[in-house]
Amino acid sequence: MLLNAIKTKQLNDRRMKLLITGINGFVAQHFLRFLTLNDKSFTILGISRSKQMIDPDSFPELNLTIQQADLLDKSKVGEIIKNFRPDFLLHLASVSSVGHSWLQPLESFVNNTNIFLNLVEQLRIENIPCRILSIGSSEEYGIVTTDDIPITEKCKLNPISPYAVARVSQEMISEIYHKGYGMDIVMTRSFNHIGPGQKDVFVISSFAKQLAKIYLFPDLEKKVVVGDNSIIRDFIDVRDVVKAYYLLLKNGVSGEIYNICSGNGISIKDVLEKMRKLIGIEITIEENKKLFRKNDNPVIIGNADKIKNSLKWAPNIDIDQSLTDIIDWWKIQLKTI
Repeated sequence: MLLNAIKTKQLNDRRMKLLITGINGFVAQHFLRFLTLNDKSFTILGISRSKQMIDPDSFPELNLTIQQADLLDKSKVGEIIKNFRPDFLLHLASVSSVGHSWLQPLESFVNNTNIFLNLVEQLRIENIPCRILSIGSSEEYGIVTTDDIPITEKCKLNPISPYAVARVSQEMISEIYHKGYGMDIVMTRSFNHIGPGQKDVFVISSFAKQLAKIYLFPDLEKKVVVGDNSIIRDFIDVRDVVKAYYLLLKNGVSGEIYNICSGNGISIKDVLEKMRKLIGIEITIEENKKLFRKNDNPVIIGNADKIKNSLKWAPNIDIDQSLTDIIDWWKIQLKTI
């Protein structure tokens, strides 16, 4: 009994190790801020492919180390896994732009599929009992019928872009490693998340940047360039997304897939009008056919009842707050240029 008590205390005293890939990315930055406010108990290793990495001192309350590595390098991944031996893996690294995947389909597929395969395979080889959160996308659903809206996790997958095919492949790899090797993997299908700090290759951040420029520099032409603004999307704030990821890492059911979404749909046109009113300027809209995607999904609205019921998660940040914060963030960035 005493020996068991000692072993339990040693386990509790050891800081759990969390490996985060894509540490330089938009979502990872918000996840680290969430941990700073809610859970400082992890020893964290962040992996970045870029030489320009975040400074761990930006998160002084976290036990954070950053390492540069290309996750396509199987031997490097093996070295990281063997040396760090994570208890949790939050896999955020990806080429996440659907538009980019049409321009570079090979890069998108190989990167998004093989980096995940390298990670899970090395964890399997080292026999490390690690809880893995595999991040997928609502793009996996593709074009759905009106009867499928709002989309549940039971909806048939119908990927219609190179990016979506890669995400489905990652999910299938997850299921194979869970069922075939007994690995502890939880999966998401995450809908369009937005928030301050997102790159302007994504539509809402692009609008915010254009509007902030017009606001800050009155001599500029008051024009916003758009693609297909008729499509409807389910936008969710990234700060709600990272809370869901944390809860899934802690308490998600192994082998299960969870939608991460708001449950509300809004057209791109209506989002732009909301943003225009929030910033208080008049604009003209110019449609650029080059920004239209091939085979784009006309409507994507999700159903998040599964994660809401099982983990008591719900989004707390409404879209007006998200849009205000994104616009304010771009004002700050543009003032410093």
